[in-house]
Amino acid sequence: MTSHPSPGVAVIGAGMVGRAHANAFRNAATVFDLDQPAPRLVAIADLHQPFADDAARRYGYERAETDWHAVIDSADVDVVVVAVANSLHREIVEAALAGGKHVLCEKPLAPSVHDAQAMVEAAAAAPAQVDAVGFTFRRSPAINAIKQQVEQRLGPVRHFVGNYWCDYGFDPQRPMSWRYLGGPGTGVLADIGSHMADLAEFFCGPTTGVQGTTMATLVTDRPKPLGVAVGHAGGVRVSDERVPVENEDVCTFTTSYGNGAVGTFSLSRVAFGHANTLRFDLFCENGTASFDLTRPAEFHIIDAGPATEVNGARTVFLGPWHPYLAHGLPMDFPTVGHGQNDFFVYQARALLDQIAGIEKLPPCPDMAHGLHNLRVLQAVVAATDKPVQL
Repeated sequence: MTSHPSPGVAVIGAGMVGRAHANAFRNAATVFDLDQPAPRLVAIADLHQPFADDAARRYGYERAETDWHAVIDSADVDVVVVAVANSLHREIVEAALAGGKHVLCEKPLAPSVHDAQAMVEAAAAAPAQVDAVGFTFRRSPAINAIKQQVEQRLGPVRHFVGNYWCDYGFDPQRPMSWRYLGGPGTGVLADIGSHMADLAEFFCGPTTGVQGTTMATLVTDRPKPLGVAVGHAGGVRVSDERVPVENEDVCTFTTSYGNGAVGTFSLSRVAFGHANTLRFDLFCENGTASFDLTRPAEFHIIDAGPATEVNGARTVFLGPWHPYLAHGLPMDFPTVGHGQNDFFVYQARALLDQIAGIEKLPPCPDMAHGLHNLRVLQAVVAATDKPVQL
């Protein structure tokens, strides 16, 4: 349980995602009902002190730390957000849980199923604390609105088609980082494919099978960086020495679900011109729905409602009658728009509600869910095709 009326939050990791979390907790008390005090913004921790200092000042946290142990050992910290390289998740999460902290860990939960299982066991040994994993797209108003339409109008999903294309790795001069290290499945599949696998289950239920995986590494080596950068390491000087890339740039696969649905997936981190293109299409029993993250405040739907002469794909603009929008934005009427940063705010509020015992928003997925997600990704790797030469 929290040791203060207003829980103290610390974010470990001051990179791109860490900053998204830091900003989210700063704004969490401003959305929805005003029935919670604002959390105390205690600390940002990052090994690279300039990042920690900048994020703490920028988002209004009391102090910056360069050692995550200082966060775990602090009595004024109740909630720890883990937003660092995947290989570090287990050690930090286990220490935070043992230290009596509530924990939100970024996805993928761990670098392996073995590590994730140990983290789930650590969470089970700390039942008074909330343990959560950050599948942020579950907080999209449009995605939740589509789920409502599936349940109320479109009927069961028959085919989920999900594409997540990014271009952060297309340039072979982009420097080596932790994202390019690890074995098969730790590249684009773990980084962004974990989101798509989770979204498919959000609509179709648990994955029951994986087939036909293809993975390729198209940029086979990268230069060593000469500095430190936020996010995907753009703008950092590099050396002449190059290091082999150890995981995949591209991954495609298919899935099956207990209700008979099929999933088709295409993932890339070398898709030129696609900075952050997450898109899916749902082909259902009585219609179709589509979402594109580049236009996050709308979705498309086709059903049998309108007369044949005027029927077709319709664009629906999100408004206060859709999930998360009413009081979830300063201006919550249609066409104002919102984006991925808002999903982090909604997730932070949901976590704080869980800690306070308030049940108004869907709870954050727990670490057992994160373990399940890793088992799906493990199955994707195991289903890799053997190429046939023609």
